[in-house]
Amino acid sequence: MAWSMERCDLGLDVKIGVVHPATDAYAVEAVQALKAGKVIAVPTDTLYGFACDACLLEAVNRIYEIKGRKHTSPLAICVSDVSDIDRFALTDHLPHGLLDSLLPGPVTVVLKRGESSALERSLNPGFDSIGVRVPDCNFIRLIARGSGTALALTSANPSGQPSSVCIKDFEKLWEHCASVYDGGTLPSGRAGSTVVDLSTPHKYKILRPGSAKEETVAILEKHGFIETV
Repeated sequence: MAWSMERCDLGLDVKIGVVHPATDAYAVEAVQALKAGKVIAVPTDTLYGFACDACLLEAVNRIYEIKGRKHTSPLAICVSDVSDIDRFALTDHLPHGLLDSLLPGPVTVVLKRGESSALERSLNPGFDSIGVRVPDCNFIRLIARGSGTALALTSANPSGQPSSVCIKDFEKLWEHCASVYDGGTLPSGRAGSTVVDLSTPHKYKILRPGSAKEETVAILEKHGFIETV
């Protein structure tokens, strides 16, 4: 993993059984929690996030409740590998190798869901597109692979509040999670991933600059993409 594995200074209020290190040894436990419809907190390559099975409506609703977020704000999904993306979104219009150039990494690509998407229609109702992440983070990719599906993923913080780069940042929300997986203090600041809309052939639109805008734009323009306003 790219970030420091130095643990946050948690003091004496760690809840035994809730906080675990984000290591391979705890991946099976995390997968079991996801399959049981639980919400867990995990590190990514940018920020800490809340994750659940994207195809379990009750779990998705729980994330909205924990964050105090309106259902009109869509959730992104996380998959383990670039090759999984076409199970959930349309990628046929993209040049060969583009997604592999962007991902894994701190980028959320927004694509059309399409009629063949494996996602439940109850996820982000009213939206015909979906933000997809493949973080450059071994732990979350391992549990996404073990779950066999997409994970709904959003930042681990109350809606409208600063994002979390350490589990201490969202300590008040631990009680709402089946487990909190500690990957140390993340180095990217609080910018989050760069969000780019790639739903239109040969065009891109930056929806959020995030932590990798320059690199993302360079890759897209190398592939002949033109920015739209």
